[in-house]
Amino acid sequence: MSIGQDLMAGPPPTHLPEDPAAAALASGQDKYAVAKQFPASPFAWAALAGQAAEDQSDPVTIYAYARVGYHRSLDMLRRNGWKGHGPVPWEHEPNRGFLMCLALLALAAQAIGETDEWERCSGFLRDSSQTAFDELLTDLG
Repeated sequence: MSIGQDLMAGPPPTHLPEDPAAAALASGQDKYAVAKQFPASPFAWAALAGQAAEDQSDPVTIYAYARVGYHRSLDMLRRNGWKGHGPVPWEHEPNRGFLMCLALLALAAQAIGETDEWERCSGFLRDSSQTAFDELLTDLG
């Protein structure tokens, strides 16, 4: 322990690296092509889940895309120092793919009556980033 260390501060925020799929999507590339090119990308899976939600697809389809993105995100978070809890700030743009997947997964779970999953995912989103919770669940949900 070093002098002056705040023992109550909790873990530091996790900041994911730039996701090349984000730039590909921003340039207008086809979402399916981007997911094929960058299958580990949270942004690619969030884009597919978001498109399915916009198209009012079956919530199971949205759930499936969002769940893949969520699990790929967990892998990426762990590789970048995340220990299973702590802030993942919305303000750091590369984190947004994960946070969008988590929000879409929560909403799809709610739509299919998966109450435990809705509560777990919406709570996880709030714990990760209150800003993301406010942006994504308050406005979309």
